[in-house]
Amino acid sequence: MVKTLIEQSFKKLYVTSKAFEDGNAIPIKYTCDGLNVSPPIDLAFIPNNAVSIAIIVEDPDAPINTWTHWIVWNIPVTHNIKENTKNGISGINDFSKNFYCGPCPMNGVHKYVFKIYALDCFIEMPRNTKKLMLKREINDHILAYGEITGTYTRQINQLIKNELEFQDCC
Repeated sequence: MVKTLIEQSFKKLYVTSKAFEDGNAIPIKYTCDGLNVSPPIDLAFIPNNAVSIAIIVEDPDAPINTWTHWIVWNIPVTHNIKENTKNGISGINDFSKNFYCGPCPMNGVHKYVFKIYALDCFIEMPRNTKKLMLKREINDHILAYGEITGTYTRQINQLIKNELEFQDCC
């Protein structure tokens, strides 16, 4: 995966999750087939002068363009972002929602990149902010950057169950 200049030029945040290891499968709980809640994220090497955290979750394997699943900013600095966090301000993702929408690929295995930014301030942006607007706004405030990547593929049994439930409701 090619990283932008923004993501290469800052101190490195060490990003892990108790839910999945970097490069491995994201548990169903954190996907559209499960509870669809954000996974826990642990951070190390946060600069001392960091004031807030921003997160962008993307699917670079989406059929048309990179698909944004979540953007959130103004998370107070912490080393442990809890599962299903409500901290911070969530902007508009590519589902047109103001909250985390977990992995839900139509077919095949997709990668999901959780991009974490340590910022030197809180960001004043409206809730209808989208990814590019947020990236422009945080560009001059990034102190450190890190990421963790998970994968997900929908199980055929789950797809069949979802299809049957859909047919039952319509």
